[in-house]
Amino acid sequence: MAVILALDTSTPACSVALSINGVVLEDFRMAPRLHNDLILPMVDQILSQAGLTLANLDAIAFGRGPGSFTGLRISAGVVQGLAFGADLPVIPVSTLAALSLEGFQTTGQNNWLAALDARMGEIYMGGYCVNKVAGNYQVDALIEECVVKPTDLSAFSTHFNGVGSGWCYDNILTPLLPVPPEHVLVDLAPRAACIAELALLAFQRGDMVSAYDAIPTYLRDEITWEKQAPRIGKR
Repeated sequence: MAVILALDTSTPACSVALSINGVVLEDFRMAPRLHNDLILPMVDQILSQAGLTLANLDAIAFGRGPGSFTGLRISAGVVQGLAFGADLPVIPVSTLAALSLEGFQTTGQNNWLAALDARMGEIYMGGYCVNKVAGNYQVDALIEECVVKPTDLSAFSTHFNGVGSGWCYDNILTPLLPVPPEHVLVDLAPRAACIAELALLAFQRGDMVSAYDAIPTYLRDEITWEKQAPRIGKR
């Protein structure tokens, strides 16, 4: 097993989680525009709660997007700085996959169309099948992550449930999904706890990157990211 710190600031929610040999602690807060002020104190607090330091970690994970441009820059920058200073590998995790896992944990339903509001009349979207096999979660991508206008979508051959803020366009999306309204979870946001669960699977597979290569996924081509780790250094 492993000890993994996970962060997410990709939406108005700000969360930190710590996976210790499969047991997950989490601090989750709805805190629009306060991520920059909260994220490092939340990291310090959860490590202190567990009696650990960065030196005790095996890896750091973060919600690599898609999501808010500013939020993704904050979490990626913080993770780069922490991982660079402590010489730790990083595990980038899809926020849409994490949302789908949260939907599965909430309802037990397997197929999820995760959608986050991308503004400008568009959504970030991905489709996933989630299962739990022999105590381990398995999340398989069915529809590749994309940014799209809801009006451009057509009906899906797979029957999905809906999760995420992109379902603010429910008058467009709901007709595409023949599921009960209670299986459209518009109020859920990506959680660091779910990112930690998926990061543990990635860690076991050896799917990690260096701090320098821990970059967000924006999906919009015109957005660029400047890697920060060499300038942040140790805390």
